[in-house]
Amino acid sequence: MRADTAPPRVLTVAGSDSGGGAGIQADLRTFALLGCHGSSAVTAVTAQNSVGVQGVFPVDPEAVGAQIRSVLSDIGADAVKTGMLFSAEIVRSVAQALGEHGVERLVVDPVMVAKGGAPLLREDAREALVRDLLPRALLVTPNLPEAEVLTGMAIRSEADRYRAVDRLLALGPRAVLLKGGHGQGAVVLDLYADRDGRQEAFRSPRVDTPHTHGTGCTLSSAIAAFLARGEDPVAAVRRARAFLHEAIRHAYPLGAGHGPTSPWHGSPLVARAGVLDDLWEAWEILEAENPVDLVPEVQSNLAQAVPAAADPEDVAAFPGRIVRCAGRVRRLEGPRFGASRHMAKILLASARWGSPFRAVMNVRYGPEVVEACRAAGLRVEGFSRADEPREVKSREGSTLEWGTLQVLERCGYAPDAIYDTGDLGKEPMVRIFGETAPDVARRVAAVARELTNAR
Repeated sequence: MRADTAPPRVLTVAGSDSGGGAGIQADLRTFALLGCHGSSAVTAVTAQNSVGVQGVFPVDPEAVGAQIRSVLSDIGADAVKTGMLFSAEIVRSVAQALGEHGVERLVVDPVMVAKGGAPLLREDAREALVRDLLPRALLVTPNLPEAEVLTGMAIRSEADRYRAVDRLLALGPRAVLLKGGHGQGAVVLDLYADRDGRQEAFRSPRVDTPHTHGTGCTLSSAIAAFLARGEDPVAAVRRARAFLHEAIRHAYPLGAGHGPTSPWHGSPLVARAGVLDDLWEAWEILEAENPVDLVPEVQSNLAQAVPAAADPEDVAAFPGRIVRCAGRVRRLEGPRFGASRHMAKILLASARWGSPFRAVMNVRYGPEVVEACRAAGLRVEGFSRADEPREVKSREGSTLEWGTLQVLERCGYAPDAIYDTGDLGKEPMVRIFGETAPDVARRVAAVARELTNAR
């Protein structure tokens, strides 16, 4: 972006969090980290910290509307998100001001209760939210408790979630993201549906941490930022979820209660530097362990994607591949972004499905290698290139993307290793996945040791 070019613009209409973990503080931080200019309309001032909300002081509804009009009449906004609105009068003022300016990319986060349990949306405001704001929304992002209030139904099973999504769409928004973070289990399931009939199920591993203050604000503001950058709603949700996952993974303790997420770790600049660091660390593991017997005829490569990767330039690998030479694994160059479109296609397909794995390395195939993977504790699945549709075969480089998605959709989870048995002119291969490149390198080393032990 040139110095004289304005970045995408995003407006947040939300409450202030004096503790800095949620509300407009989290929103503006997220906008900046995703390369957007953030503006704000404050709906309420809260006195809160990590243990709870000690006071809510709503702003006069006329003042809220005036802030919105002031921003939109001059600076403008490529997307808008709403968070805490508190009262029916504020909801109506917000809806009127947004309607006057024809806002189309509107993300509504129906914030009802704080992390500590304090109410942030009065009961009289719920009807106004449904009547005046949801029909204007491009996307509404309720969590499970909020969805229960909005739909009037208990949500206990996965089937209940699909029914709830249908009821939420009937309230008027063009799309719904039902967040599953308040559910149970090792995997978080978020459901997306829109009025065009598209449905997507997004899965990610649950991060075991009490420090989740501001997760809803961070997610909705990240979605708004990606919408402002020109992404369609599904892509914006996918990239925002990956951004949030990294923020939760690196959440930090602050105060005596729920600490905040750390969105810096999901930002592109921080992430790109971290990816290259991870690949260098992974190379040191491979060099020390020397799994040379696992390098296939076409040679190996090791790649890692940034969180929210969208194209091959978001994936780094080793140019010229990782090769066998004089009984050792060798590299020709250091890692860089855009170095391997083949590896990038695998990781981008994996990311589209919602896999937690951002790194992969290809190794040679053989029944003994598959068994060594299982002996090393990896979950292994495979696909047959014979099942590949003709239209996929006709597109150069599409097989790995198709095969990865085929396995993920068939299994319903992300295996640690995926193999194929080859085809005419195509060498069979095993691809070992992990959350980071060092994770993959350690898995490859473990497989190599199991192979040696089995001889």
